[in-house]
Amino acid sequence: MQEKLLSKKPHGLTVAVIFGALYIVAIIGIIACVRQLSNGADEAACVIGGIVCAAWLCLGWIPFMGLKVLKPQEALVLTLFGKYHGTLKGEGLYFVNPFCTSFNPAAKTKLGQSGDVTTEKPSSSAGQTTNMKISLKVMTLSNAKQKINDCLGNPVEIGIAVTWRVVDTAKAVFNVDNYKEFLSLQCDTALRDIVRIYPYDVAPNVDTTGDGLADDGSLRGSSEVVVKRIRDKIQEKVADAGLEIIEARITYLAYAPEIAAAMLQRQQASAIIDARKMIVDGAVGMVEMALERLSENHTVELDEERKAAMVSNLLVVLCGNKDAQPVVNSGSIY
Repeated sequence: MQEKLLSKKPHGLTVAVIFGALYIVAIIGIIACVRQLSNGADEAACVIGGIVCAAWLCLGWIPFMGLKVLKPQEALVLTLFGKYHGTLKGEGLYFVNPFCTSFNPAAKTKLGQSGDVTTEKPSSSAGQTTNMKISLKVMTLSNAKQKINDCLGNPVEIGIAVTWRVVDTAKAVFNVDNYKEFLSLQCDTALRDIVRIYPYDVAPNVDTTGDGLADDGSLRGSSEVVVKRIRDKIQEKVADAGLEIIEARITYLAYAPEIAAAMLQRQQASAIIDARKMIVDGAVGMVEMALERLSENHTVELDEERKAAMVSNLLVVLCGNKDAQPVVNSGSIY
């Protein structure tokens, strides 16, 4: 299904003025016919003229059904007796075939800025009709957070916001049943497909690119790459629906509550180990420097046993969690 723009339709304002003027002429004609009959004029001509004017007053509303008003960034898909007639785009007042009907299966579906797809209940009030116009504006879809297992099997909760717009109204209306619900479903499935490839944090021996080599890709550290792959995946799925995915962004990312505490302890333990390793490396370097300086300057001559004791004491002082309490030896070190 290819979009067909009705760009050569006459401007509706001119048609509205003409039909409105004809209505006024018909009213004046009926009044004139009644007066002519009361004055004894030709009855046949007056009756025929009155019938024509009355018929126009009764049926003249039909052409007004062909007047369509569009605001900026709006479109209207028209069908004529079940066949696709064309699409109106651009603000203004248009006139089309009065028997054309607008069609939009997603007219009652609303995509919230944060939440799942919700459908409004049809109103029972008289005179209220569903707006069948299709918005061409850039819109945002933010589905509910999903719980997905990453490539290591850890459950994570993740949410994304997708900015999108309709670029082909014919495909959006006729190729899928409801393009808004279709987009929401494809966002969820694409998110699951991509998240399952990555670990939450950097893990060894994990290939996230598919080249057979381990890399440092992760949901937390490679967010730009992840959202690009999510966007491309969604675009691939919704291309036949006439939709364009402009951008995708991660709005929420965390471990699932049932493992969040355990993962926090593991992260804390890893941080403590890294900090201790840095402290020990620094302490060993300082001890080596102290021994070298003492040996170079011949400040004091220490045997191996005294060097070992000095190293032990220095490491205790430098690597301890609390300030050391020194004991002053007032006697001989031997």
